[in-house]
Amino acid sequence: MSSSEIEVVTVGSEQKPSDGNPNQEVDIIDVFSASAYGDFVKLRKFVENDGVSVSQPDGNGYYPLQWAALNNFADIAQYIVEHGGNVNAKDNTEQTALHWAAVRGSIVAADVLMQNGARVEAGDINGYRAVHVAAQYGQTTFLNHIIAKHHADFDVPDNDGRSPLHWAAYKGYADTIRLLLFRDACQGRQDKEGCTPLHWAALRGHVDACSVLVHAGTKEELMVKDKAGNTPLDLASVKGHRHIAVFLSNARSALSKRWKDRVCSGKGGEVGYAPVLFSAIVVSTILFITSVLFAPNLTKVTAFVALWGWTGVSLAVGSLFMFARCSSKDPGYVKTGMTTQSNASEDPLLNIDLNDSSIWAGNWSQLCPTCKIIRPVRSKHCPTCKRCVEQFDHHCPWISNCVGKRNKRDFVVFLCMGFMTALTGGMVALERIWTSVPLLQTGETWIRLVLLNNPGMIAFLVMDASILISAATLLSFQSIQVARNITTNELANAIRYGYLRGPDGRFRNPYNHGCWKNCSDFLIHGYTNDDEVAWPSLQHLTR
Repeated sequence: MSSSEIEVVTVGSEQKPSDGNPNQEVDIIDVFSASAYGDFVKLRKFVENDGVSVSQPDGNGYYPLQWAALNNFADIAQYIVEHGGNVNAKDNTEQTALHWAAVRGSIVAADVLMQNGARVEAGDINGYRAVHVAAQYGQTTFLNHIIAKHHADFDVPDNDGRSPLHWAAYKGYADTIRLLLFRDACQGRQDKEGCTPLHWAALRGHVDACSVLVHAGTKEELMVKDKAGNTPLDLASVKGHRHIAVFLSNARSALSKRWKDRVCSGKGGEVGYAPVLFSAIVVSTILFITSVLFAPNLTKVTAFVALWGWTGVSLAVGSLFMFARCSSKDPGYVKTGMTTQSNASEDPLLNIDLNDSSIWAGNWSQLCPTCKIIRPVRSKHCPTCKRCVEQFDHHCPWISNCVGKRNKRDFVVFLCMGFMTALTGGMVALERIWTSVPLLQTGETWIRLVLLNNPGMIAFLVMDASILISAATLLSFQSIQVARNITTNELANAIRYGYLRGPDGRFRNPYNHGCWKNCSDFLIHGYTNDDEVAWPSLQHLTR
């Protein structure tokens, strides 16, 4: 595959800058500058008093309607159309006003054009339609609008066989990729060079774009070769994008392992390490009873030791119960009925209530290309469980389940009981060793006593120490996160989540109501209410 960049459409905005402010001090000398800067008064003067035509292009071949569409001046666009402007007029590159509207996502102007007969499928000399231009410039909202309302073909190829998904991947617009995949754009389409969208994302080194494509795709997309015989992994390696190469390599291995697990288990999910942890707890409990409490070569069990010993056994049984509970419980799978409140026959993204924060918070990352739902802000799609989980914390292979809104309290209780079990068992074992020192024969040491006469206790202490350290570490992290009302996923990806940044761009958790309320809500309800934010609206934030 050629390493040169593919050509991106450019419009007159590159030649005549405009910020759309009619009050800025600029020379309005003709209908083109009046349309570009939104000066309605002078435009009317040129047309009605001076008799200037709005249907003729300037010296560069650009039309007044294109300038009005570029800067989203809907009233001016309507005026031009009413006075002879052709909505389908093409410049020297055969671009129409709708192409220009797509550059800056001018939705209102685009609606005016469409209402007056603009062709949404009009292509330029490169075969670029408005959907291609919107994808090239990352205008996700505009792209969704013309697809949902005006039924634009979102998967159409240009002259080089590249769909809008190719362009979004090439430019690294992850949100645009999510939208197109949500609408079932073909991820495996190959252009004239044999490249899929993942090839272009890997070539350009776009981490987020690669991540979205891989998680929503299959192993086949990772293995596709272009006409030069390169896979996306090969291109990432050749271009020196080592982080992309490692990610793609791991994804390929994970998908292969997941396929083998499904074949071996005969079901859709992964077995994980849950059986290993369950067995470790059971074996540790048995060793504690046989090699610590009732070891024949140790002193007789006192009432004090028996009390704490059976307390440890009871805690172990409770740990097994909580383990089974948080492993089998629904972690908070997002229901597919949350997609929309409108009729199922309507476009799910056409009638989104942008003012209803319970459904939509302005983040295109809420779209799940795999589950085809609009998910709550703090949720995430788990590639292992293949479901979206509310208040997603992490997928824990040791319980073979996600930790989320519905089972996080159970998970924390499990960690707490595991820590207390290991701590109690370890203290009882050490006490038993210490009180057995008087039984030592001359020249013996307590280490020799334990190693030679009671190897089961050594095995127990090793397993107990491993469980104690692991449980203590995880419990510490989870306790801190509960106190701050933040998840492991949010901490790891804070830089990517716009709702975790304040107006100044710095990290700020809108769900943190203070340690006391965070902890009390968690203990009482098991989760916190995401509708209650500690600072104003999240709707202006993007990811």
